[in-house]
Parts: sequence; structure tokens; C-alpha cells
Amino acid sequence: MELLRRRPVGSKPEQLTDDDFQNWFPHFSPDGQWIVLLSCLPEVPAAEHPFYKQVYIRKMSAEGDRPRDIAYLYGRQGAINAPSCSPDGKRIAFVSNTVVE
Repeated sequence: MELLRRRPVGSKPEQLTDDDFQNWFPHFSPDGQWIVLLSCLPEVPAAEHPFYKQVYIRKMSAEGDRPRDIAYLYGRQGAINAPSCSPDGKRIAFVSNTVVE
């Protein structure tokens, strides 16, 4: 599963990611400069939404550079389903099922 973008006025889709991860739930920053996304390991089937899997929250330029890891957690569906950036774009909110002792 990869991220695609379609610009306005009927342009062709542009592929933004091309890696071994299952890339989901992209959200643009308020200023439109970057994208935060959820990436599952390759062994997680793209068509499934299993609970409590290892996932990465990654950030990339809105122009499509290589995503970089910004958080590692256990979760999946629901970790960043809704737009999750602070109004100034400096922080993101997410849900984790990781137990911290």
C-alpha cells in the first residue's frame, strides 16, 4: 500500500511513497508543507486492520521525499485516523496501545 496524490484539475495521480511498508492515513500539516502518515510493517496484510501491531508514525515533505520515522508504537486502526496536527503544525497527536511501565 503506497500513498498517491492527485493535484487539482484532473491531473494524473503521483505516487508519493515507494517502500516495503503499508502506508496509511496521510494527514497534511496545517500549512500544507508536510504529511504525517502511519506505516505498518510489510507482513501486515494491506486489506486487514488488525489490532495491536507494530507501526511507525512517519513524516515527509508534501512534495514526496522519503518519509522519516518520528514515533514507533503498537496500534493501527485509530492511531491517527483524524487530522492530528496542532494548529501551528509543531506537534501531532496519536493513540498508542503501548504499555509503559
